[in-house]
Amino acid sequence: MKKLNTVKLPLAACLVSLSCSALTQEMEEVIITASLIDASSKEISNPLHVVNGESVATDASQSIGASIDGLVGVSSSDYGAAVGQPIIRGMSGSRVKILNNGIVIRDVSGLGPDHANDADLNNIQQIEIVRGPSSLLYANGTIGGIVNIVDNTIARTDFEESRFKLGLEAQSVNDGDSHDFSFQNNIGGLNISAAYKDSKFGDFDIPLGAVIHHEEDHEEDHEEDHEEDHEEDHEEDHEEDLGYLPNSDAESRSKRLGISKTGDWGFFGLSVVETENLFGVPYHGEGHEGHNDEHDDDHDDDHDDDHADEDEHMGEGEHEGERIFSKIESSVVNLEGSFLLGNSWLKRIDYNFRDSDYSHTEQHAEEEGHEEDDHHEEGPTTFSNEAREYGSIFDLSNDSLSQKIALNYVVEEIAIIGEEAFINPTESKELTLGYYLSKDLDLFHIDFGIRHDRKSRKGSVSHAEEHEELHDEDHAGEHGDEHETELEFFDRDINSTSYALALSRDLNESLEINVGLSSVERAPSAVELLMNGPHLATGRFEVGNFNLVAEQSNNIDLTFNYSNDGLYAGLTFFHNEVDNYIYLMDETEADHDAHDEDEHHGDLVLANYLQRDAKFKGYELEIGKTFNLAHGALTLAFGRDSVSGEFTDEQHISRMTPQRDLYKVVYIADDLKFLLSLKDVSAQNDTAANETASDGFKMLNINLSKTIESSSGNALTLAVFGKNLLDEVARNHTSFVKDEVPLAGRNLGIRASYSF
Repeated sequence: MKKLNTVKLPLAACLVSLSCSALTQEMEEVIITASLIDASSKEISNPLHVVNGESVATDASQSIGASIDGLVGVSSSDYGAAVGQPIIRGMSGSRVKILNNGIVIRDVSGLGPDHANDADLNNIQQIEIVRGPSSLLYANGTIGGIVNIVDNTIARTDFEESRFKLGLEAQSVNDGDSHDFSFQNNIGGLNISAAYKDSKFGDFDIPLGAVIHHEEDHEEDHEEDHEEDHEEDHEEDHEEDLGYLPNSDAESRSKRLGISKTGDWGFFGLSVVETENLFGVPYHGEGHEGHNDEHDDDHDDDHDDDHADEDEHMGEGEHEGERIFSKIESSVVNLEGSFLLGNSWLKRIDYNFRDSDYSHTEQHAEEEGHEEDDHHEEGPTTFSNEAREYGSIFDLSNDSLSQKIALNYVVEEIAIIGEEAFINPTESKELTLGYYLSKDLDLFHIDFGIRHDRKSRKGSVSHAEEHEELHDEDHAGEHGDEHETELEFFDRDINSTSYALALSRDLNESLEINVGLSSVERAPSAVELLMNGPHLATGRFEVGNFNLVAEQSNNIDLTFNYSNDGLYAGLTFFHNEVDNYIYLMDETEADHDAHDEDEHHGDLVLANYLQRDAKFKGYELEIGKTFNLAHGALTLAFGRDSVSGEFTDEQHISRMTPQRDLYKVVYIADDLKFLLSLKDVSAQNDTAANETASDGFKMLNINLSKTIESSSGNALTLAVFGKNLLDEVARNHTSFVKDEVPLAGRNLGIRASYSF
């Protein structure tokens, strides 16, 4: 039993990390170092957020999704504190790519909502969020957009001085702490960079009554004389509210080491990145048929004694006394370089190679004080991804225009081995040719991109056939069926071509208008094509469809930007029609009842991957005013984002982000930064079939950070933060487990870092 936190922090510890969009004035000249266009964010024609690395460094340690959730148009789909997958304009999963230094991170987050992105946010330079047409410049199939994490592990310019930084952090909501350090220096002409972070967080606190229990109706499976006892047992279980979410703990360790050499000819560097994560899975669906489907007459007398044991294997009680956790290990080797030619037609060649070895292992273990249960001898399941990626960019720019050609080749091998092996090993190969053009014309500025992808996917689907067989008396207590598995092999080529065009024009010195048009294709993922088995994280038996075709997203953005005398505003309207949109369709209760008994999949919902035309539309608004005071600058800002998703028959798409209002107060004075933010999330009642609505909530965050520099150049930065200060019951409607896994309660914390 976890004790409720009694740590008392000063009032200043109530304060949340600096949200990036509120600091527009400070960060507008940040260079997008890992993009294909090498331009400041102010010069890019399409909607873009740039998050300064210092804002992340003074915030609480959290997932990539939670770190950018306060930006207009960006939200998160969580599965507990350790997992937060970004959502951009209602798009998530494989429609949103996570990149590190411009190269796609090859993890297995696309295989399940309970899988974390392999994103290391320690000692980073910035996070770039590119939505709409510009996202095509970074990766293929980015219907939603990209999130690019930029660090300086491989230095592209020489370090001018030695720098060592040590950081410590403590959080109250999970009794957690972390420590980190980073180092950079130029030694003997070589740039050396290293970073390390170790975090340990316990189960996080939640407001009383935050968990919503969904009871399964098992009365048909029990004797009538025990129904009353069964209901009373569950009522007693749910009356006990622990004040925290069991199995929501998380540990992580990341290590980065890089070396590079620079010169007039360019640069060349190598890096090794290793990460380890261990976190509890706070919810897991029931995948067993149960052990009380039928009872022989001679077992009736023993039913009373076995009744409690059977309840432990039904619905929510299945994993009582059992810890379910995930362990992630990844190793990434990067080779990057740039060769400057300087001739009249070819200016520069950038090249990269990345070798990724990623594994996500889910395991079951008995907790202390519980005896081993023969019914739960479930072995581990390992999700692995081994990928090799080669890329090069040829810069053909001159004084009148910027143009680049990109070549990219990827070999990716995904395998799932173990108890939940719902996809057989799959090999994917991708070959990409891209072209980008940027030029100033008399009437407007134009950005144009075209990308052609050739993909091949090889894999198989297992089909189990049941054969009734006679058994002798010695096998009377064993299963009556034997299963034989047949493999159906697939080898499929998928070619796609995507376009993006952006036009921008300054109407006057204060007002700018941008128009973005794009037609982006996304090939079906391995899950959508080859899935065929129980997916306990979603509580579903998911069935893929190898006949799925590529999605085609036809998008238009219209953006107005205004800036004058400290007043700034931005308004974007977008309309996105997606042909052959791929979605997961749950069966209805009527469909479930119509199945034969042998077609049922335990307590899992049968869900099929289907596709039909859909449309997404919405708007994003940001407006703020900066007041110059005697000792600093005060900024008041308001933002709102709204997105709706419907199929062509006007049925709602499931798990859509609700409308949100974002309020911010920012004060900056020398080395002092203060932020008060309120995220007001509306209730979501536009639900799909079999989907429940979600209540709205208000998330109040506050942050205060101060940097003290000494005469010798050393600096001490102190930051105190608070999240969910109102201790509201909050849940992301976009989460598969929003009812069972709410967001964390009030969190107070402090970070300190010293650099010299």
